[in-house]
Amino acid sequence: MTVDSTLDDGSTMSDFDDDFEPFDIEGAPELPAERYLDRELSWLAFNRRVLELAEDPNLPVLERANFLAIFASNLDEFFMVRVAGLKRRIITGLAVPTNVGRAPLDVLSDISQQAHELQERHARVYQDLVKPTLAEAGIHVVTWEALGDDARSHLRGYFSSQIFPVLMPLAVDPAHPFPYISGLSLNLSVRVRNSRTGRQEFARVKVPQMLPRFVRVDPTESIEDARYITLEDLIANHLGDLFPGMEILAHHVFRVTRNEDVEIEEDETENLIKALEKELLRRRFGPPIRLEVTDDMDEVTLGLLVRELDVTDHEVFRLPAPLDLGGLFVLSRLDRPELHYPTHVPVTAVQLQPSDTNLRADIFKAVSRQDVLLHHPYESFATSVQAFLEQAAADPDVLAIKQTLYRTSGDSPIVEALIDAAESGKQVLALVEIKARFDEQANITWARKLEKAGVHVVYGLVGLKTHCKLALVIRQEKGTLRHYSHIGTGNYNPKTSRIYEDHGLLTADDQVGKDLTRLFNELSGYAIEKKFKRLLVAPLHLRKGLLKLIATEVRNAEQGKPAGIRIKVNSIVDEAIIDALYRASNAGVKVEVWVRGICSLRPGIPGLSENITVRSILGRYLEHSRIFSFVNNGDPQTYIGSADMMHRNLDRRVEALVRLTEPAHVNEISSQFDLAMDERTSSWHLDGEGGWTRHTTDDDGLPLVDLQAALMLEIGQRSTRSGHRR
Repeated sequence: MTVDSTLDDGSTMSDFDDDFEPFDIEGAPELPAERYLDRELSWLAFNRRVLELAEDPNLPVLERANFLAIFASNLDEFFMVRVAGLKRRIITGLAVPTNVGRAPLDVLSDISQQAHELQERHARVYQDLVKPTLAEAGIHVVTWEALGDDARSHLRGYFSSQIFPVLMPLAVDPAHPFPYISGLSLNLSVRVRNSRTGRQEFARVKVPQMLPRFVRVDPTESIEDARYITLEDLIANHLGDLFPGMEILAHHVFRVTRNEDVEIEEDETENLIKALEKELLRRRFGPPIRLEVTDDMDEVTLGLLVRELDVTDHEVFRLPAPLDLGGLFVLSRLDRPELHYPTHVPVTAVQLQPSDTNLRADIFKAVSRQDVLLHHPYESFATSVQAFLEQAAADPDVLAIKQTLYRTSGDSPIVEALIDAAESGKQVLALVEIKARFDEQANITWARKLEKAGVHVVYGLVGLKTHCKLALVIRQEKGTLRHYSHIGTGNYNPKTSRIYEDHGLLTADDQVGKDLTRLFNELSGYAIEKKFKRLLVAPLHLRKGLLKLIATEVRNAEQGKPAGIRIKVNSIVDEAIIDALYRASNAGVKVEVWVRGICSLRPGIPGLSENITVRSILGRYLEHSRIFSFVNNGDPQTYIGSADMMHRNLDRRVEALVRLTEPAHVNEISSQFDLAMDERTSSWHLDGEGGWTRHTTDDDGLPLVDLQAALMLEIGQRSTRSGHRR
């Protein structure tokens, strides 16, 4: 690992290359022991905020259904990863205390209690609030019992032709052992009686995941007034077709969640892809960690499932049908524009707009004039980042493209651009992170496709995930090589770019280009270089760099100079960063934290954090950008990038932040913070005990400002004004 080196031009390193100790810990006052909020319970609080959006009668009903589905999907992943991790630590005897010093067993008990309460609330929101509102809008989710003869006749035909052939009833008897129940699958437990012997038997029918979860009762009905029945309800009322000659005694729906986290001993494997593929196969057979059953399930059937699946009573969730409300994603996509958020079309960033509407913008020419700060989805990903890479692939003056890929879409134009570039003879390097959780198989597929096209594919560094969002284009211009770079806060995914809020910087700055050149070389080689000019890079130096910036604000405050800290992240858990913010607060520094998900920091505690404010904003778009801004005695230092303030990001991932140098960009970020932290903006406020309170109306009952709607309007008007000038 190189420590003492210089840049290509021989200049010295940045200010972050010294051995910096951020605070004199010996001389600093002791911080209280109970200064963190439990990260797991904080995550559940985040999902509770998602549920509050589903409860909001002011939101369009299909968006409320979508938030119910998001809640369900989030909780599935929480169990598969976080709860599974806690259980694994307990079983293996590695039950080290959590971030608040509690035993994993105690935290697991609290999680179980809160998860039960949340799932029951989730089910009530669907049954009592969203389902009736859907019905008022002409979207009727009905049961088989509520249907007339004509509708039943039609559905019998549909069942016979489209569903019955793919069903696989599995009996459980001495000749047929209890079947494997795959994770997150929806299943019917069926008890039947043999009409000849009188013997009762058990069987399981898996609800096919490739079929529509909500079946249209009658396709001839108007979409404005249509009925839908759940697939499991339809199957349950045709069990006689699956078990001819048997008497159907009872049927119930159940669902299993399994440990689906992946662990690979990278130091001990010669082929990472093969090891990962083997582990992905094993993932399907992870131990059960949650059993969801309909609340009408009899004790005999439940006892059989609990015994065969080896789950505890705390891991059983009795809920009203339907289970798996993640299936509401299907209904939430219905073509009913009046029941969705108003359509928003992303605009092209002002600097990237072509001079003539009939022409395509020259991205290189635009970026060579000035850095371009992008803000998705308000500004188009397709006409900025995607266009940048597609233009690079087609440009004969481009010699090389280097790109990180963490998550991308199934039909990614980004990947196709890299393939086109390689096939045209350009040097192309793609760093594909095949360990991106739940996208492993897709990324393996893309990696092999890229390799076949001649792209140099690497998989990062042993023991680290490459999470940074980087693209570098080397272009020959008048006999010299020029660097064009993109550093982002979000993935190179055209689909999620339309719903994830992210920032990105397009720049032709030579220093950034040299930083990225060295970083890519080290990612495809053996070492991580810690010293860069405009970048802060994890795992070696990002935390230390941020701690130094925080310490500078502390010194400035103590000397009566302007000081202030603003941080926007998805999650903040890292104890060193939180403690530094506590010390900054005690020094009189105003600290504002804008967090979407987990927050282990306790704001507003006298003597600890009275100068710290924490806000959370959830809405139409998923707030995803990471921003770190420091007043710095009137010379603001603002960074954007990929890193959250969590151990995994700072210690076990390659992350990168880039410093913004254009005053207009720094001011733009500052104005976004001003709006987010304003008391007149709708948001959730965190208190010192971990409670989140939603603020949506003022003292007169009038709605507060919707930050995302305000930015949508502002950025759209800015683009329109620019177009008129042209």
